[in-house]
Amino acid sequence: MSAAKETAVTSIRTATRDDAAAIANIYAPYVEDTVISFEAVAPDAVQMAERIANTLPGLPWLVHEAEGHVTGYAYASPHRARAAYRWSVDAGIYLGREAHRQGIGTALYAVLFAALRAQGYHRVYGGITLPNAASIGLHEAQGFKPIGIYPEVGFKFGAWRDVGWWGLDLAPSSQVPAEPLPFTPVILDGARRVAAGL
Repeated sequence: MSAAKETAVTSIRTATRDDAAAIANIYAPYVEDTVISFEAVAPDAVQMAERIANTLPGLPWLVHEAEGHVTGYAYASPHRARAAYRWSVDAGIYLGREAHRQGIGTALYAVLFAALRAQGYHRVYGGITLPNAASIGLHEAQGFKPIGIYPEVGFKFGAWRDVGWWGLDLAPSSQVPAEPLPFTPVILDGARRVAAGL
């Protein structure tokens, strides 16, 4: 592993409510200026803090920090609400403008997926508004495979938007999977070691 990647991995930690303003600032341009997010109004720090609290400790919400500043974040959310879906999750990742092409997204996803494997999740999915070559490249580099496209599933900035779906196997198939574990500091520590190749 390169020193840069190892540094990126060791700079990843669990998000806290105190990170909400920084996370909201990273996310806002994706909402206001792009079709990457289908939200129409960017959430403020209070709303983002609620999202973090609602995600943890059931699922990971991770931040990458450099020189005391949050530069990117990744999290998992339930794929669907009904009980039989509970071993499947969706992943989301957003980076600040200064954090692109530095290996931070790869490191965040590596730690996130290692944590989800340790928790006992079976599959993780990513939805990508098309076209988005950078996001497709990031997901496929992590092993995601294309599943299909929802054509014209969203309308934003005056046009219909397609969303492609990609999936990644986290664990082998099992007839009776164990219930997923909560996300804990011990799981995060192990996930960082796995992502760092230790």
